[in-house]
Amino acid sequence: MRRSCGVLLPISALPSSYGIGTLGKAAYDFVDFLTEAGQSWWQLLPVGPTSYGDSPYQSFSTYAGNPYFVDLDLLVRDGLLKKEEIEARDWGRDPSRVDYAAIYRSRFQLLQIAADRGWERDADKVKAFSEKNAGWLPDYALFMALKRHFDMRAWTQWEDEDIRLRRPAAVERYQRELSEDIRLFTYIQYLFFRQWEALRTYAHKKGIGMIGDLPIYVAMDSADVWAEPDSFQLDERNIPKEVAGVPPDYFSEDGQLWGNPLYNWDAMKADGYGWWIRRVDGASRLYDILRIDHFRGLESYWAVPYGEPTAKNGRWIKGPGMNLVGVLKGWFSSLQFIAEDLGYLTPEVRQFLQDSGFPGMKVLEFAFDSREPSDYLPHTYTPNCVCYVGTHDNAPVMAWKDEADPDDVALAVRYLGLNQEEGFHWGMIRGGQSSVADLFIAQMQDYLGLGADSRMNTPGLLGGNWQWRLMPEQLDAMLAKRMAEIAWIYGRSPSEHKP
Repeated sequence: MRRSCGVLLPISALPSSYGIGTLGKAAYDFVDFLTEAGQSWWQLLPVGPTSYGDSPYQSFSTYAGNPYFVDLDLLVRDGLLKKEEIEARDWGRDPSRVDYAAIYRSRFQLLQIAADRGWERDADKVKAFSEKNAGWLPDYALFMALKRHFDMRAWTQWEDEDIRLRRPAAVERYQRELSEDIRLFTYIQYLFFRQWEALRTYAHKKGIGMIGDLPIYVAMDSADVWAEPDSFQLDERNIPKEVAGVPPDYFSEDGQLWGNPLYNWDAMKADGYGWWIRRVDGASRLYDILRIDHFRGLESYWAVPYGEPTAKNGRWIKGPGMNLVGVLKGWFSSLQFIAEDLGYLTPEVRQFLQDSGFPGMKVLEFAFDSREPSDYLPHTYTPNCVCYVGTHDNAPVMAWKDEADPDDVALAVRYLGLNQEEGFHWGMIRGGQSSVADLFIAQMQDYLGLGADSRMNTPGLLGGNWQWRLMPEQLDAMLAKRMAEIAWIYGRSPSEHKP
């Protein structure tokens, strides 16, 4: 990985007139802004369709794209919608926050209109798209049609056990009965990937690569688990035996109970890890670098008995480790990976990261622990790592300044020589940019110096997450120039010339 820098900004946070960021004009404008700002990378959160709670880490499919991200103005240009049809819908009252309830009500009505107008017209293109994605698209489209049929309840709660357990006769019957909704969800994916490929092509022409996020686990309520239950630790009724989480630590006395189904690693190994190969292949069509979330869970993972109210009563179980990583590196030699190695790292996990050769992560907001030396202090870095000011799970750096232990903030001030003239957030950015880390990433909120109300996610908090949005006037030429200047000073700019 060459020395470079980039910005973390979810698609959902882009400006738009219709309640949430999309793959339309604002995305292209942001690519232009990144180019002017001397950046090389746009890091995204997962772009799959979200379920209850709106978290991109709990998706109905590891392959599909989020219907919310399909740009409606592009559909108007394509003759699939009319402007007045879009403007007649409710998209929420606050353009700086995503109103997911309003979007859910309005978005699918319009996508249905677009599908009705475009299905026959685009029949040949949709057929080719469906054939290219035959490994996942039919299961996903049927799954979503079934969720509609069963009032959007989780598939484990469907009354018809025959379809819940995917018995062939039931699958055939529902394919006939729900053919209209199957067609809708197929066409939505056609639209998403057509728009995504156009945006990614434009970004590449501008010298911007895409960094994507691969959650280590998939949601229980997903087409992935429903369609391939043998790949997961489920009982004869497809109910989990144990679920994923992390044990109690300094931040949480109960641990974190994620509830995702655990993988049947023995079955996956016997299959040559075909499930993972297909999954990463799907991600490689979206991204240029893939960040593997909770990488340490591949070395050993925390298993909690199904039904436990907290993550306390779990156990560590060995994962596939280099057996899986070696397969992925062999199959995807041109795809770069980042290992999200945050949290408590045992000697075995550290060795696993070293053996993988993947760059790990260093977070500046974790560096300044006034009680004990930290591995995240910049002077401890080696080049093969990625430095972040903070991730989507952290407070924006100006909020961290107000919320962190005052002794920790004082240590950051001393260590980095932070001062009011430069600005606290710019000094933290300088600290990361000047490090030997091959790649430096900051949230857009950190470049803007925004506070706690711009936080993207607070782990363990239900409600209020994934809502922050960028306002159009916040990105200007002065900001781009300052970003380009600091990227050039520390040898991260793609340009050889001073901005």
